[in-house]
Amino acid sequence: MSEKLIVPDEVVMSKIYYIRGQKVMLDSDLAELYEVETKQLKRQVRRNIERFPEDFMFELTKLEFDNLRSQFGTSNWGGNRYAPLVFTEQGVAMLSSVLNSSRAIAVNIRIIRVFTKMREMITDNISLKLEIEEIKKKLSNHSKNIELVFNYLDELLEKKEHEKPRKEIGYKANRN
Repeated sequence: MSEKLIVPDEVVMSKIYYIRGQKVMLDSDLAELYEVETKQLKRQVRRNIERFPEDFMFELTKLEFDNLRSQFGTSNWGGNRYAPLVFTEQGVAMLSSVLNSSRAIAVNIRIIRVFTKMREMITDNISLKLEIEEIKKKLSNHSKNIELVFNYLDELLEKKEHEKPRKEIGYKANRN
């Protein structure tokens, strides 16, 4: 079975959140994707806790949990009363080793590819923004230069208006 048929990219992207400056996924969302119960996923993680340092996985604070819950409404959370664990990209990669099912491996491959794709999109956006800023600077400089040229032309016209007429010099044709 192809991993694309298992979980579409859009589904994975909709389950990635930005918390504490990191892209993370909730334990309940991962359990749903892996088709296991959340408590089973948490049990496996706790049995292998040494594989999950804080930069791989952390528990949300009550405030973070309440903020997240308010974004979705309580109906999505069912009876979950405990703050969820969230997993960074590295933590998600580590999950496949503790869950050790073919579905977990296939879903993890998809998730890691989506994280990579998102990182590339962010990088592309940053470089695009830098290029736009560079163009803005050039346009600003061009505008200033054009304005300067027009100021010089205005000064020349003013000088010419205040000068007395000069006597013409050069070849004069016989005017009879």
